[in-house]
Amino acid sequence: MSNPTTGKVGKEALITPDNCVLLLIDHQPFQFSGVKNIDAALLMNNVVALAKTAKVFDVPTLLTSVVEDRGGYIVKPLLDVFPDQKPINRTTINTWEDPACVEWVRRTGRKKVVIAALWTEVCLAFPVIHALGDGYEVYFVTDASGGTSVEAHEMGIARMIQAGAVPMTWIVFASELQRDWAREESAAKLIPALLEHGGATATNLAWEFQLLAGKTGPGV
Repeated sequence: MSNPTTGKVGKEALITPDNCVLLLIDHQPFQFSGVKNIDAALLMNNVVALAKTAKVFDVPTLLTSVVEDRGGYIVKPLLDVFPDQKPINRTTINTWEDPACVEWVRRTGRKKVVIAALWTEVCLAFPVIHALGDGYEVYFVTDASGGTSVEAHEMGIARMIQAGAVPMTWIVFASELQRDWAREESAAKLIPALLEHGGATATNLAWEFQLLAGKTGPGV
């Protein structure tokens, strides 16, 4: 008897730096201007934090835009995380219908695909559902994506979950990749992103560093 939860539970369901890729889709001025479910500054904070986290763990990351001569270039804070990358500029609304993007994923040899996009209900939902049908395990980052209304964002999320995709936030992405604070090398690289983009978590972390200053012992 088949188990409908296969692939969604157990250690193998978790992402690692070695088993996933990240697609950042259409974080452009036109799309930002249409987002209504989340403050634009917070959305910018979250997607840049997501990108920086991927870079810390060497997760292959693809930037892609749609019709950039009309919608604008990908926002500069995001481009600055990967200054040497030339984003793929598409005409297709569904990124998974662009052969160059699909081929980029295929060449990595990885089957877990993490996606954030503007807008949730269209440019995120379409490739998520399409990639699931092609046999990939797909995760999507809700707080680094945004919809044209609260309802549109929520219905896009519901549709993707119904199709079998897994939702997460950028902090979950970071925590799942780090997994163990004893991994000091990656922890040291991740902390600056947490301090800069982590909101209340950043405040608490800075306070903890203050309390630990001058102390010795495990974890300091």
